Amino acid sequence: MQVSDILRVKGGTLYTTTPDDSLAHAAELMAEKDIGSLVVMSKGVVAGMLSFRELIQSVVKNGGSFGNSTVQQAMDASPLVCAMDTEMDDVRRMMLERHARYMPVIDKNMLMGVISFYDVAKAVVDSQNFENKMLKAYIRDWPEAGGEPAGSTEESAP
Repeated sequence: MQVSDILRVKGGTLYTTTPDDSLAHAAELMAEKDIGSLVVMSKGVVAGMLSFRELIQSVVKNGGSFGNSTVQQAMDASPLVCAMDTEMDDVRRMMLERHARYMPVIDKNMLMGVISFYDVAKAVVDSQNFENKMLKAYIRDWPEAGGEPAGSTEESAP
């Protein structure tokens, strides 16, 4: 399974911000849209990633408030990125290694979407459920010793 498969199911709604946007405004947008991250765009390219992790770290650093902080001051300026044809196993490995919860998907320098750790976990569970269903169907139709599938009602003529 590839990243493109997940984005096809997930849909293409994207929320972005700019490095110069206020951190307070970015937090408001994230709360309003009930999302955990914003892709930071500058001049049409991904400049960073802002998640609740960076928001909280910035608030703690500022003594419990956003103050006049900008997105650029809090964002991850070198986020993990992947391509549409990246395999899900590779995405899962990269996210686990970097403790990343969100990963922008880039195709020819264009932002295509964001994959979350939730999206990866859901894809794995859905894939396993499908595989389990197929295996159960296969086992249910397993041929008996006589060569006929289990539950076959055909009788042989004398």
